[in-house]
Amino acid sequence: MMDLGNRVLNMVLPPASLVILAFAWPALIFIGACERLWIALFGEEMMEDKVVIITGASSGIGEQIAYEYAKRGANLVLVARRENRLRGISENARLLGAKNVLITAADVVKEQDCTRFITETVNFFGRVDHLVNTASLGHTFYFEEATDSSVFPILMDINFWGNVYPTYVALPYLRQHGGRIVVNASVENWMPLPRMSLYSAAKAALVNFYETLRLEVEDSIGITVATHGWIGTEMTRGKIMVEEGAEMQWKEEREVHASGSVEEFAKMIVDGACRGDAYVKYPSWYDTTFLLYRVFSPKVLNWTFRLLFDNLSSRRTSFIGTRRPLMDPVRLESRPPGRLLAGPDPVHVHHQPLKLE
Repeated sequence: MMDLGNRVLNMVLPPASLVILAFAWPALIFIGACERLWIALFGEEMMEDKVVIITGASSGIGEQIAYEYAKRGANLVLVARRENRLRGISENARLLGAKNVLITAADVVKEQDCTRFITETVNFFGRVDHLVNTASLGHTFYFEEATDSSVFPILMDINFWGNVYPTYVALPYLRQHGGRIVVNASVENWMPLPRMSLYSAAKAALVNFYETLRLEVEDSIGITVATHGWIGTEMTRGKIMVEEGAEMQWKEEREVHASGSVEEFAKMIVDGACRGDAYVKYPSWYDTTFLLYRVFSPKVLNWTFRLLFDNLSSRRTSFIGTRRPLMDPVRLESRPPGRLLAGPDPVHVHHQPLKLE
């Protein structure tokens, strides 16, 4: 009986849902336009004197988001592993209008570090209004060619737990003042791309976590999920860069030179967060083009990507675990596998309290 019911629903519900959506679409567009107009005129959140914590703030998207909040007069707490990079950024932020800027060296994949910098923020300012998670780590290797599986949990740690832990600790403080969480996701969370299997899986887990959390917190805390397309030329060319002076000697996604405008994307994120948008998409045509094929004709999308990537990139052995400078592929191929980190032993960050700059 259950099987019969499911068969009937399989035949009836999909076409019925499309018909209902077609008739409701004009009304939904009108309601959405009215809502955006109302927010533009009366509903945009003023950030002056409010407190914003930004993780991954040492460069790239995180740095530019800090500048956008600074222009709005917010108090900033900048978090990254490299404190020396944060000093210059904090000075730039103050010149752009930030009232106070605190900096701290912390690792967002460690819950105790997240507890420390959020607790110190609350002790200093008495509140948290926005939590902006931008820490992210990408890769461009084929899964079957990875030579060191120890990288797998590291990718998940930074891309997933590096967002979950700050959120977990900050949640009660955000709830007190109707705060907002801003998430740096990626279009790869739903669009399959070769050489990004682990990264895509981590981003998919991240987006689904926040979509579920949105339902759990209801209207007490806002959540803005920002997704971007291909904005890093080094990433898309399959290079893994060395980051100096940090525990993880891969160059992080937020630090890659961008072919798209990081400044524009950062401004869109902050504008969207202050309007209370649930989603910020850069560029927006990704969803209207690729997502339609993903939903209605996934085979066409898969065939297209196979043709594109077969022509544009050849398979190569991953350089993970070679212990050689990753900028020299020829020399790397002649070395036996070693451990995950390349070059000299990593410099460990000494965690220090928040500093007012």
